[in-house]
Amino acid sequence: MRHRKAGNQLARNPSHRRAMLRNMVTSLFKHEQLETTDAKAKAVRPIAEKLITLAKRGDLHSRRQALSYIQEKQVTHKLFDELKGRYMDRQGGYTRIVKKGLRNGDGAALSILQLLPGDERGKSSKKKDKTSGSGEKESSAA
Repeated sequence: MRHRKAGNQLARNPSHRRAMLRNMVTSLFKHEQLETTDAKAKAVRPIAEKLITLAKRGDLHSRRQALSYIQEKQVTHKLFDELKGRYMDRQGGYTRIVKKGLRNGDGAALSILQLLPGDERGKSSKKKDKTSGSGEKESSAA
């Protein structure tokens, strides 16, 4: 029975799985996108989002918690100094998984895990402009 055994094993023992996820999260924050299999992307996503939430808190304790997980100190500083500002107004959903297709060698489903850009407000303002524009046309026609 699999009672109380949550999480994907990814065909690895626990120490290998932990090391792989730490490396992938570090690479994600360093390069802001990561190409991997669907299962690994789905496993990395919650860890990355928790670390961004730590960065949004911004105190010394959360910085030390992030330093204990992320492999490179410079990447942690980037997360707390540069990336944190993008997501201060956002309540979650900092990453996106884009399906890429199948890998040639073994047919594994590939995905691209990306950090969302901070320009998401621009899209919502365009929608508002379109609705206000159509309202002006209706009033001028009447």
